[in-house]
Amino acid sequence: MDWLVKLFTTPDSVAHIALLYAVVIAVGVYLGKIKIGGVSLGVTFVLFVGILAGHVGFTGPVPVLTFLQDFGLILFVFMIGLQVGPGFFESFGKGGIKLNMLSTITVVLNVLVMFACYYIFFDTKDPNNLPMMVGTLYGAVTNTPGLGAANEALQSVFTNGNPPSIANGYACAYPLGVLGIIGTTLLIKVLTRSNFDEENAKLTAAEKGNPAEMPYKMYLRVQNAHICGRNLKEISGFLNRDIVASRMVHDGKMCVPNRDTVFELGDEVLIVCAQTDAEAIKAFIGTEIDGEWMDSDDDKQPLISKRIIVTNPDMNGKTLGKMHFSSVYGVNVTRISRLGMDLFASRNHHFHVGDRINVVGPRDNVNRVAEMMGNSERKLNAPNLGTIFIGIMVGLIFGSLPVAIPGMPVPLKLGLAGGPLIIAILIGRWGTRFHLITYMTTSANLMLREFGLALFLASVGIKAGAGFWETVVAGDGLKYVLCGFLITIIPILIVGTIARLKFKFNFFTVMGMIAGTYTDPPALAYANSVCQGEASAIGYSTVYPLSMFLRILAAQVVVLFFCGA
Repeated sequence: MDWLVKLFTTPDSVAHIALLYAVVIAVGVYLGKIKIGGVSLGVTFVLFVGILAGHVGFTGPVPVLTFLQDFGLILFVFMIGLQVGPGFFESFGKGGIKLNMLSTITVVLNVLVMFACYYIFFDTKDPNNLPMMVGTLYGAVTNTPGLGAANEALQSVFTNGNPPSIANGYACAYPLGVLGIIGTTLLIKVLTRSNFDEENAKLTAAEKGNPAEMPYKMYLRVQNAHICGRNLKEISGFLNRDIVASRMVHDGKMCVPNRDTVFELGDEVLIVCAQTDAEAIKAFIGTEIDGEWMDSDDDKQPLISKRIIVTNPDMNGKTLGKMHFSSVYGVNVTRISRLGMDLFASRNHHFHVGDRINVVGPRDNVNRVAEMMGNSERKLNAPNLGTIFIGIMVGLIFGSLPVAIPGMPVPLKLGLAGGPLIIAILIGRWGTRFHLITYMTTSANLMLREFGLALFLASVGIKAGAGFWETVVAGDGLKYVLCGFLITIIPILIVGTIARLKFKFNFFTVMGMIAGTYTDPPALAYANSVCQGEASAIGYSTVYPLSMFLRILAAQVVVLFFCGA
């Protein structure tokens, strides 16, 4: 059995290091699935298992732990950047400015409350206390990338190679942070006298009060010689309007046209279009005729639900509202998913290659939409590792650029977290212009993201475990818990109440906004469970990109400006 003992006790061996990470990550992932009161900690539980492993002496060489920690962080934030990049700038569109403003105020308030707790409860002469409060801050707001950014920035400030272990503060604040976000949101519900049933009814009424353009059906005889010999796709391009040809009579025979069907003089066709486009289409194709006998049997078709993947490059950047799915094609888009994040199917949504949409409607019409959107998963299966590592390379160079700012002890650098994050956002949004294939399957993005996060959390936990007892249990652990709780709830109470009473946002939108600002999936899951519509998803997806960016940036600014003083 000596071989087994050596495997667990020889820290310099590759097998020991691999075993260490395998045990910590595996145990942490499975324990993180346990729900208490319907809430689980998820992969974050890896941090707690890592702390326990480090505490009992199950550890590895510090340089190896540091490398895996930093590499995991880079991989994690880069995948997040690719995820939020396409929607980052769109989130500032109509309706999103106010939500993002409120989210930004929340981030600032989180930092201010942290400083208030620091000056009230801790000895400001101890250089370790403020870094620990930064760790507590990011546990309270359940933001792991911010912890990584702060941890990396500390390396620049504490040049002696012995920076404070801020993961202990993070670990103290995180569990109560998850519960505090949901609990405080419910407290706002009581304070503002909001009712779930009433809010759901308002959402339903709003949807009925803003219907899509009414569909218009007409029977036309082709009389324009210019379109003779051209197919339906070309004619639709000439019109620059969305039309569907449901039935067509050519040489006395009726058929169901598709995009390649050629029009000839004298053909009779049943056209469905938006009511506002009817006159223009009629003037272009030909006169309206009596063709009731040719009526479409769409109503007799069974309604089907189909998941369609956007693979047609022509769809990039097109908005849902301008596609006229409801009025022209007779189908409804019920949900849109991008890289594992559900987005609200609003009229202003911009499609990107790789988006997955749920479509409900008559079978033939759904198939027409699928043909138009591409729906070829085979085109998306090829891995694009080149784009990932090109982006990481550029991100690391960008993050290493020193910017001297008066008053700062060291030059400002975006570092291992900020640099790759910004470059990933830019690549996710504009990478196609530089012939970079930015799309990857949802599963691939989530796999790489979770793998990087697990490596980071395991490394941080193992390194922090040695001093966990002295810092937390025998030290100021309860203070960190209390401060973390205050950091969590005070900004939510202030901003949530303002959003509800002053800006009159639907309460479910407020819930989604809070969950997105705190980048907290459990809070979003709870909001979705009580919301009958998509208001919570709107709030979440609108503020999530900017919030993630601000959390990471704030971590570095606080550490570089204040922790080095």
